Amino acid sequence: MTQPAVQIRHLTKRIGSKTLVEDLTFDVPQGQVFGFLGPNGAGKTTTIRMIMGLISITEGQVLVQGLDVSRQFEEAMRHIGAIVENPEMYKFLTGWQNLVHFARMSQGVPESRIREVVELVGLEQRIHDKVKTYSLGMRQRLGLAQALLHRPSVLILDEPTNGLDPAGIRELRDHLRRLAEQEGIAVIVSSHLLTEMELMCDQVAIIQNGRLVSIKDLREMIGDGDELTLRIETSRLAEAEALLRETCQRQVLRDGQALSITVTRAMIPEINRTLVQNGYDVYSLHTVSQTLEDRFLEVTGRGPIA
Repeated sequence: MTQPAVQIRHLTKRIGSKTLVEDLTFDVPQGQVFGFLGPNGAGKTTTIRMIMGLISITEGQVLVQGLDVSRQFEEAMRHIGAIVENPEMYKFLTGWQNLVHFARMSQGVPESRIREVVELVGLEQRIHDKVKTYSLGMRQRLGLAQALLHRPSVLILDEPTNGLDPAGIRELRDHLRRLAEQEGIAVIVSSHLLTEMELMCDQVAIIQNGRLVSIKDLREMIGDGDELTLRIETSRLAEAEALLRETCQRQVLRDGQALSITVTRAMIPEINRTLVQNGYDVYSLHTVSQTLEDRFLEVTGRGPIA
């Protein structure tokens, strides 16, 4: 089995008598986009700072490619690239000059690698323009290029879509998916934009009050569970509602000009037969997928999103 890119084991952070993060344990696989979600003050940024070695760990362990961040900090950090919100650049320099400057801070980054990352993030046409002429989306792409210069196997982004317009968000999302799928990089993304996370991520971890409350593959989290919401458009709505409540022994809700009922997949054909055999016209019958937002609010008790 392939070693996870990042391994979190019983990670805890306390400041005085306050516990910010408590006993987190999870793995981030190589070649996937891993979403990190939680309400305000849940401990997301604190966790990311511990992964990057920016703050000390009270208890537990962070391993990056098998290297302990506390004991092997420099070796572990060689595997990590990061963007924290809006990347800061020298605006009076060109994009290329910025990348040359940052390349000098890492060992063994040749000019050919700079050209490679410029192409990877799609900045070939503007890389020799001054950064002060760049849009926010272009600066994010330049920041992504900078983070990738030393060929990290783990990319960490804390709120990377802040301030981006819809086109910029989609552009960033496409770049991250390509990095995971084609370059095999493990991408960890913390964001409050749940719709974007749903489109971007392979796995999602949700924390609340510093504790892990859910970690699942996104497909499993939003739609492949044991029960489904079934939406039924049929004739004689009130009578059909009473019939289904009696035969299914389930709560049936009126949803506009349709009925909604939570059922197992095996129950769907029988519901259809029951309605038809009792003289009801069935106009449509379809399942409604739960969104990541629905699942997030369900497991966090409808707290604020951050």
